[in-house]
Parts: sequence; structure tokens; C-alpha cells
Amino acid sequence: MIVDFSLKGKIAVVTGASRGIGESIAKTLAEYGAEVIITNKTMEGLPKVEEAIRAAGGKAVARACHNGVLSDIEDLFKYIETTYGRLDILVNNAAMNFYFGNIIDATEEVWDKTMEVNLKGTFLMCRNGARLMIKNGSGSIINVASINGIKPALMQGVYSVTKAGVIALTKSFAKELASSNVRVNALLPGLTDTKFAAVMVNNEELMEQYLLPMIPLHRAAKPDEMCGAVLYLASDASSYTTGSTIVVDGGALA
Repeated sequence: MIVDFSLKGKIAVVTGASRGIGESIAKTLAEYGAEVIITNKTMEGLPKVEEAIRAAGGKAVARACHNGVLSDIEDLFKYIETTYGRLDILVNNAAMNFYFGNIIDATEEVWDKTMEVNLKGTFLMCRNGARLMIKNGSGSIINVASINGIKPALMQGVYSVTKAGVIALTKSFAKELASSNVRVNALLPGLTDTKFAAVMVNNEELMEQYLLPMIPLHRAAKPDEMCGAVLYLASDASSYTTGSTIVVDGGALA
């Protein structure tokens, strides 16, 4: 049997694709043949990613979609259904972590905003994406969670709770959608060198004294290092994989 990683002819959505892990994932899916709809809460940063994908010979369309706004999500999937008639791959990468501090000091606003995007937004994207995939008879949903969902990180309590919720959400959708041939899995990145994690990666003292000693590979990941796992989950190579969490963390949870 030849393992098939080809995504030729597939229609994919990647949220939070203007930079970092989302940008790398979008470029990888396009490289392997998918036509990719890239989204972010605003158009900022998306045109350059769209242009880079097209310059490399791939297909991409940029659309603004705020993960915390239901009307934006509904408009996105109406566009996909009208334009393409189906959806094959959904990568829920969009997230926020604007609060870095003790959980006891977190305000209600911090809780609500983080939950709105990271958990509620992922739920709504999964729900609407799954409905379209069911019509088509197949699909793959990949939720980008975090190792923090398994082992909450210091000063990131609220964020960690949302990512634990994403893991549970992934398993719940996987069980319910299996009979419709729609697979749902989660990627759990460890510390990754992105703007999203800059408050940690750029803190030399924090990195050397606390973070790197917990990572056997003793470095932060590069965004591109998340793409192999996503390609596996998006492609037919993972046809018997659902409800799983793939950890890519340099050994931090080992």
C-alpha cells in the first residue's frame, strides 16, 4: 500500500492563517494540492499569504472571518457552499491568549473573550463545517489545541482551560461524526516561536530558567514543524484516525 498524502482537488479552510502556525499550515496544504481558503478576524496579513501561495503555484483565497462572531462564521460557510459546493478539510487554528498572568487575577472579561474565540469559536466552526462535510459524505477537521490542554502552563491558566475544552470538543465531535465518515482530530503544539508566543520566547530569563529545561529537545519549535502532523490528519493517510490528539512538543510531555 502506498501512503497517500496528496490533497489534490480538496477544498480546505485554515483559520488564523495570517501568520505563524496557521500560515505554515495553509502553505503546506496548498503545496500538496488543496485549494485553501485562508481566514483571520480581519484581512490584515492575509493578502501576503495568499500571494505567496499563488506565487508557489498553489490556490488560495483570503476571507475575513472573526472566530468569535457567529454571523462571520455563517457567512464564511455560505460562501464555501455556494462557491465550491463542499468542504474537505477544516483546520481550526485561530486562537487568542492576550492575558499572561496569575489565574486568580484574571478578570471576567479575560475569561469571556478567551472562551469566546478559543472554545466557542472552535465549536461553531466545527459544527458548521461538519454540516457541510456530512452533505459531501466525508471530511477531516483538525483542531489546533495545545499541550497546555493536558498540562496547564504557568501564567496561562485561562488559555489552558480553553485548550482542554478543545481537546474534549474534538473527541465529542469525532464520536458523533464517525458514522458520517467525517474525522476529527487535534494537534497539540508545544512552545512554538511565533508572535503569539513572543511574550515567552523573547524572555531570555524565562526561557533559560523555566521553559527550556522542560523540553528535552531544548528549543522552541518552528511553525513549519507542525505541518507534518496536520498533513497526515488532512490526507487519506490518516483514514483510520479520529478522536486522536497528536502531540508535537519536543518531548515536553514525555
